[in-house]
Amino acid sequence: MTDSIAVIVLAAGQGSRFRAVAGQDKLLASCVGLDGVTRPVIEQVLVNLPCSVKKRCLVTRPERTEVIRLAQHYGCEVVLLDSSGMGDSLAAAVTASGSSDGWLVLLGDMPFVLPSSVERVIEGLQAHGICVPVQGGSHGHPVGFGRAFGPGLMALSGDRGAKALFAGATVREVQVGDPGVLWDVDVPQRLDFKPIGPA
Repeated sequence: MTDSIAVIVLAAGQGSRFRAVAGQDKLLASCVGLDGVTRPVIEQVLVNLPCSVKKRCLVTRPERTEVIRLAQHYGCEVVLLDSSGMGDSLAAAVTASGSSDGWLVLLGDMPFVLPSSVERVIEGLQAHGICVPVQGGSHGHPVGFGRAFGPGLMALSGDRGAKALFAGATVREVQVGDPGVLWDVDVPQRLDFKPIGPA
């Protein structure tokens, strides 16, 4: 089923908390990855995508030329969006991804998610369900949406994310031993990954 699932990387947010402290785009901040190699945050996210995932889409802003370059280098279709709203991003990406059996949503500021966690969420995805990884009792990312959620995702707008789609949905929880599914890089201190306990 991997071939027919579209992976969506959301990278259009402003990252204002990080920028206020560090004075730079958090997606391009230097980050030591799970393999010990230093790369920009967004590149770590892309490196961690399993090779089995062929359909890749990254949503970002037109001025983020380096993010665009990296996304194309890692085989992503790039959707340019002059909005930082998560709802706008999801709608644009799902619309651009065409006919898919489902969508896996990753956040561009979560560079420590294991490839195996991405694969497990995809494996747990069903046409009429939502699949989420669970680490230490907490829901994390990426989140998978089955084919039936396409119209709902395309109807999202503004800052309104996909939480509303969970109401009444069959949600499958996949247990993972991966603190990275809870670890985002909202502030510079979060670049120092300490995988002990929940983030």
